[in-house]
Amino acid sequence: MFKKRPSKAELRDQLNAEVNQYLQKGGEIEQVEMGESGLVDGRYDHHKTSFDNPGPTERTPVHALLSTIDSRRKNKTASATIQSRATPPKKAPKQKVIYDDFGDPIRTVWVEE
Repeated sequence: MFKKRPSKAELRDQLNAEVNQYLQKGGEIEQVEMGESGLVDGRYDHHKTSFDNPGPTERTPVHALLSTIDSRRKNKTASATIQSRATPPKKAPKQKVIYDDFGDPIRTVWVEE
């Protein structure tokens, strides 16, 4: 039913096997100093980062729109409660069993209460 999650040792072995396979196919691994890979001329290369953000963007004010939506919701719930008080909910018909004098069921009928 459930797959067994691989242990850390199994994941490490799988990663080592993939690295060895990459090296056997002619791939190369470049050794870099810690923290050096993200820097270009002593600064981060903004073109390589995944945060390609040119700068802060203008925000659109939505307070008026939100207040309009909230007022609609309040009107909708208020009208629904007034309407529900005016007309009682309809009850669904229920099935009733008719018994004979000895307590044995004879038939069933649908009754609206």
